[in-house]
Amino acid sequence: MFKIGDIQMKNRVVLAPMAGVCNSAFRLTVKEFGAGLVCAEMVSDKAILYNNAKTMGMLYIDEREKPLSLQIFGGEKDTLVEAARFVDQNTTADIIDINMGCPVPKITKCDAGAKWLLDPDKIYEMVSAVVEAVDKPVTVKMRMGWDEDHIFAVKNAQAVERAGGKAVSLHGRTRVQMYEGTANWDIIKEVKNSVSIPVIGNGDVKTPHDAKRMLDETGVDGVMIGRAALGDPWMIYRTVHYLETGKLMEEPKVREKIEVCKLHLDRLIALKGESVAVREMRKHAAWYLKGIRGNAKVRNEINQCESRNSLVNLLDEFTIEAEAKELQKAKVG
Repeated sequence: MFKIGDIQMKNRVVLAPMAGVCNSAFRLTVKEFGAGLVCAEMVSDKAILYNNAKTMGMLYIDEREKPLSLQIFGGEKDTLVEAARFVDQNTTADIIDINMGCPVPKITKCDAGAKWLLDPDKIYEMVSAVVEAVDKPVTVKMRMGWDEDHIFAVKNAQAVERAGGKAVSLHGRTRVQMYEGTANWDIIKEVKNSVSIPVIGNGDVKTPHDAKRMLDETGVDGVMIGRAALGDPWMIYRTVHYLETGKLMEEPKVREKIEVCKLHLDRLIALKGESVAVREMRKHAAWYLKGIRGNAKVRNEINQCESRNSLVNLLDEFTIEAEAKELQKAKVG
């Protein structure tokens, strides 16, 4: 177990804040599979201050998700502080996280996201200003550096701690790497050894074994799972179980996957309306089907779906076919 400020987690497994994915429907589904902490997708400070309707929707929190970390990004101190103050006073988020890791050019050209990684002094200035303005614990998610020549992870984490930040999540890749190559866990260990606040490790945690290995090798307080949880909240459940018992649970059956996919769909419809939700759910459905034999054809058909009924019918038909194939395979075997 670990704490961020006065917020107690029930375990050391954290859902990463993935843009375009981590809305309330997805977070709640993952939470029910046992995540100790879930993180919301990043929200623009200026969009909060402009009272942008879509952005206000992104601030929605279902109380069953908690504890929850809500992430903001921005490049200017005044607007970042004001947005943090709004989140502090107008949402039930438990933690306010500042994004210093997003590698996408449209974010970094606004001096936000990973652009901060080049300047530990700016990190200190920005984080201390936010900490001073809010009551909720403030944390930072960062990458290890901008590129191989500018890896200031230790200095940057120390700046966060000095500024009053309560935890650091560190992705062991540079901004230039984006999501390619291998995450550097050695730098995560260095950061953990350089600060006294909790450090959450992120990058290449694809299996429960990876999570255990990261905790053992780096000494981090928590392990953050991102892309491995897409279409697979069982990854969270299996990881928590493995860390607590040392036993590896079986992968879910096809029907179990599809039933959770449909639950996720209905939560997304309740959140965003049928038309938007169905379009958004196409990518999630593809993730849920990943690894199941014969999924290519149905994935193409899913991409044409416009209604809940058409999507659910396709998923149900696929489940029956997949189960029949499994039965046949078992008989032959």
